[in-house]
Amino acid sequence: MPQRIHVMVEGKVQGVFFRDTTRRKALELGICGWVRNVPTGEVEAYLEGSESAIDAMLAWLWEGPPHASVEDVRVISKEQGESEYASFDVVY
Repeated sequence: MPQRIHVMVEGKVQGVFFRDTTRRKALELGICGWVRNVPTGEVEAYLEGSESAIDAMLAWLWEGPPHASVEDVRVISKEQGESEYASFDVVY
């Protein structure tokens, strides 16, 4: 059963291509969902995929792209269930 996870990423994560590289990594791992900047300076993401793909994505989020400096990755919610998304998108 796919996992669904909602996360917030804190640190220097805006203006460093975080959303685009998150989208590329999610597609590489077979994860569906979305990523966006929020006014507080964080990046928010909703991820759906296998447990192993989600674990790999969470590990990658702690690193981010080369110019990012991630301070925290907070899991807001985590559940199992059917996928709601068919792709992974940057949303505005």
